[in-house]
Amino acid sequence: MTDRRSILKASLLAPAMLAKSASAATGPAGIQMKLPCVVSTWPFGVAANKAAWEILSKGGRALDAVEKGVMVPEADLKNHTVGRGGYPDRDGHVTLDAQIMDEHGNCGAVAGMEHIAHAIPVARAVMEKTPHVLLVGEGATQFAVEQGFKKEELLTPESRAAWEKWRKTAKYQPVSNIEVKSYGLGTPGGAGNHDTIGMLAIDAKGNLSGACTTSGAAWKMHGRVGDSPIVGAGLFVDNEVGGATSTGMGEEVIRNVGSFLVVELMRGGMSPTAACKVAVERILKKKPEAKMLQVGFLAINKKGEVGAWAIQKGFSYSLCDQTSQDRIVPGQAFFEATPGN
Repeated sequence: MTDRRSILKASLLAPAMLAKSASAATGPAGIQMKLPCVVSTWPFGVAANKAAWEILSKGGRALDAVEKGVMVPEADLKNHTVGRGGYPDRDGHVTLDAQIMDEHGNCGAVAGMEHIAHAIPVARAVMEKTPHVLLVGEGATQFAVEQGFKKEELLTPESRAAWEKWRKTAKYQPVSNIEVKSYGLGTPGGAGNHDTIGMLAIDAKGNLSGACTTSGAAWKMHGRVGDSPIVGAGLFVDNEVGGATSTGMGEEVIRNVGSFLVVELMRGGMSPTAACKVAVERILKKKPEAKMLQVGFLAINKKGEVGAWAIQKGFSYSLCDQTSQDRIVPGQAFFEATPGN
């Protein structure tokens, strides 16, 4: 017969046994970075990482680094998935989503924001200057203007031309790995559809921060918001464990609270690579037809080990530390790219 002392002993040993079990099956090793370091999604992350490195290399804070870093693609008119060059929704509105998190667990975000070119500093202002986490739509724009951000038209002539061409057929069909095609880094594709830059950094003090920003899915329904500004979906940082960010079709990430899941799996002892793989598996198990879409996760743990995994081949990520500032790594995946994508 089990007595109270035996039950108490078992309860005290359980966490240690769980940790040992998780440690024994950490999964495939990733890439070990030297601290400080910064990682981000996609090849256009190279330029973003270099901007972040200017701060990290001088002993600056990871939060400042990720903010400065992702502002680079936000300002790039060639990038049709982030910032002022982003393609509009089906009604012709360019709307931006962004989120930022610091080492203390503070976070701020904006969603569906119009007429403001840089979403990430507005998200930081939400974090630091309001009691809220997320501002949306007209309220986000109003707050940005009150904070001194310039209100402007974001629909560029190039984006307008692409939108008017799309309106002739009005066919919404997400295109996987579009950022690769847009930058001439893969098989040429159509006019662009969706994606995100997610960035994670560890500074010289060992503190983590993260940011992600996007113009969302091109030709989306007006008012649609993806995973990027949703805490725990598009981004999550825990300074005791590590951080994760996602890219691709945001609805699938939101349904599984993907980035939070990755961080919690790392907390349990998994490597970043293994954690990202399990998060993708979770999506595919719940919705097998998602194999026709693209979702990728990128993660870094407290030690600076980096890993990634995606549904389809084609996802890649950029790394930057004192040894290299322009390294691009292909992510592992379950499937070959969908034909035509």
